[in-house]
This record gives sequence, structure tokens and C-alpha cells, in this order.
Amino acid sequence: MNTVKVILMLASLTGLLILIGYGIGRGKGMVIALILAFLMNIGGYWFSDSIVLRMYNAQPVTGSEAPALYDAVASLSAKAKIPAPKVYVIPNDAPNAFATGRNENHAAVAVTSGILKMLTRDELEGVLAHELSHIKHKDILISTLAATVASAVVLLSRWAVIFGGDEGSTISAIAVAVIAPIAATLIQMAISRSREYEADAGSAGITGRPEALAGALAKLSRAARIKPMSANPATAHLFIVNPLSGGTIMNLFSTHPPLEKRIERLMKMKAGAG
Repeated sequence: MNTVKVILMLASLTGLLILIGYGIGRGKGMVIALILAFLMNIGGYWFSDSIVLRMYNAQPVTGSEAPALYDAVASLSAKAKIPAPKVYVIPNDAPNAFATGRNENHAAVAVTSGILKMLTRDELEGVLAHELSHIKHKDILISTLAATVASAVVLLSRWAVIFGGDEGSTISAIAVAVIAPIAATLIQMAISRSREYEADAGSAGITGRPEALAGALAKLSRAARIKPMSANPATAHLFIVNPLSGGTIMNLFSTHPPLEKRIERLMKMKAGAG
């Protein structure tokens, strides 16, 4: 069901782009904006793993350096039927984790040193399975597509002001420049939240223990409120829990669903399995 929602939301973003592009420059305006947005985002997608890992000073670890973590990633990857990604540890006490990489063969899972100290083995496996699910479902690609179309909408909205023409069309253009980027951002954030729900379900399917991820999320939620992680807002959507605010951002503009709802869904999966 979430996959259908994502397709519909991506279609809505594309429809918004076509509508604005046609209004400003007919087909040419839309195509130019889409090309520019694509060029803006393709570099980030292609080099996403190295960029974000370097940003957080993530250190690669081997099986001898972190045997429990390394073995867990290898075992869960086999269950998920994907190649085992590279494993990294971020020297940060704030507990969190993320996955990155453009595809299954160029992927990495990174966890903070804080999460390794806080979670039980089952809870850590729930978190790792969540991140592997992101890799398996190509969520980095989906996020890049959404960001590309949303960026094109923003570009076209700005052009609408610059090339507004007479007073009446200028006023309309300003209205579009304000409303369209907000609408595009809302859709983009909704896609991100939907992928988090999907990754939670994927974790439950891989481990067979949805309650383990639920327990991890409860701990991470409390820790995020006490000690938010110093993170770049542009990468917030990558983490398993919002690293910036511990859930204080308005739900509509958040990259993550409310943790309470995520935990509730996981416990319903547990009840259903029981």
C-alpha cells in the first residue's frame, strides 16, 4: 500500500511540475527546469555514500574490529537477499544509524558509537534490518527522484516571478512562487515518511521480531529528545530517527513519521504474527 502511495505522490509532484512549466514556458520551460534539477541532484545521488560518510567522519570497520556488528550485517543481508554493504561506525554518542549508496552493490550502513552502547543485540538487528530494507527498496533513488522534481518546481516558481509580465500575471506568479514550493516540499516529505514505514515493515520481515525495532525506536526517541545529534538538515531523512529535534518539527514538514505511530504499527505486526 505504501508503494502505491509513493507512486501517486511522485505522480503528483510531476503533475505540479508540468502544470507550472506549461503555464510559464509551455513545454520548453518544464524541460529546462527538469534538466537543471536533474543535474543538481544526480551528483549527490551518484556520490551519496562517500559524501555523507565523510560528512559524519564515519570510519570503516572490519569483522575483526567490530565482530558483532559486522556479523549481524552479513547475516541480515543474507536474509534480505542482498549483497552485504560496507559497515561504518560514526564516533558520536548520539544514538542513530543510516544507510546510503546508489544501489545494492554500492551501499553502506553506518551506526553511531552511541547506538552500539544503548541497544540490545535484538534491537540493534532491528535497526540494521531497517537500514538494509532501505537499500533493498532503492529508497536513495526514490528520494533523489523526489528531490529532483521538487527542485524543478522551485526553479520554475522563481522563474514565474522573474518573467511574470504585466501586473496581474506578476501577482499570480508570486502566488505560485509561494504556494508551489510548499506543496512540493509537503509531497517530498510525505514520500520520505512513507519510505520509513516501509523500511520498518521490511525490518520486521527480515528479523521476524517487529517488537525488537519497536523497542529500539522507543529508546532512540528518548535519547533524541535529551541529546539531539548535530546533523546537516539535508541529510536528516537518511537517519532512522530524526537527528535534529527528536520529533518537535511539525509532522507535515518532517522527514520521519511520528515515532509513536511507527511503534504502534510494529506492535500490531507483532500481535498479528502472534
